[in-house]
Amino acid sequence: MTWLPFDLHPEYPAEGIPREQLHARYGSSFHDRLRERFAEEGLVYNPPPDVVPNTMGALRVSELARERGLHAPVHDRLMDAYWAEARNIGDPAELRVLAVEVGLDGAEVDEVLSGEEYRDRVLAQTAQAVSIGITGVPGFLLDRRLLVLGAQPQEVFERAFAQLDSG
Repeated sequence: MTWLPFDLHPEYPAEGIPREQLHARYGSSFHDRLRERFAEEGLVYNPPPDVVPNTMGALRVSELARERGLHAPVHDRLMDAYWAEARNIGDPAELRVLAVEVGLDGAEVDEVLSGEEYRDRVLAQTAQAVSIGITGVPGFLLDRRLLVLGAQPQEVFERAFAQLDSG
């Protein structure tokens, strides 16, 4: 599997948005439903309580990690930090700590976060994903011909792979 960057909310300011805005958009029970779905899969749902981050910095640092052969561990660390540990992966200082934990050079991370490096790559990958119908995360393109959108149960993927095998 290859994870590619997707800037889900480019309209968010650099500091992110207050979580209350997300509650206003999707309803207060939104988090309860997600917590239940995570629990069904044996996962912890504990995002930062006050902020929904702008993830452009995290996406750009992940692209640095890809070039250094560390994309998988950086991606996994950022996901765990955000979803299970309530850490704000939009905060450059927090992002630096997390990236260095899994082996990226702090000076390189600082350079990426202080400039525009990898922004064009993230935007191009996002545009490409949108062009094939991806509208959110996660989005899975199976065998370059079947799109599965969203966090789906295993049965959805089983049906998708069966459809690929029969077609």
